[in-house]
Amino acid sequence: MAKSHKPLGTVEQVEAAYYDALSHADIEALMALWAEDDEIVCIHPGAPRLVGHAAIRASWEAIFERGGVHIRPVQLHAAHNLMSAVHNVIEDVGSGPHEGGDMHILATNVYLKTPHGWRLTMHHASIAPGKMPEAQSAAPVLH
Repeated sequence: MAKSHKPLGTVEQVEAAYYDALSHADIEALMALWAEDDEIVCIHPGAPRLVGHAAIRASWEAIFERGGVHIRPVQLHAAHNLMSAVHNVIEDVGSGPHEGGDMHILATNVYLKTPHGWRLTMHHASIAPGKMPEAQSAAPVLH
């Protein structure tokens, strides 16, 4: 199970830390962002559902064998309440930390507020079909 680290104050900070950990292939930082619940879930594009810390950690370790994953989340659609948040993003996948890519992934990240701060409880990603639309006008964030 992941060790608890200093709580991050907002969901946005957790999400930024998540994508930063991916770009640096930092498995410890990545796993520290997940809830301590044994029922956490991760679904990579085209892959089966992974449940629990051991399965999720093993999958990311295998991905990180090739180095960091450079993903820039764009077009955030968020729904928040006091104890949970759901972020749906389009992930722009590039070959370098500042490069956009031709591949886009649709991802949903679900967060819960825990005694240790906001934590990720589910990441579900799939390859986006076709060309991505231009950024739409920002929809209001639901609170």
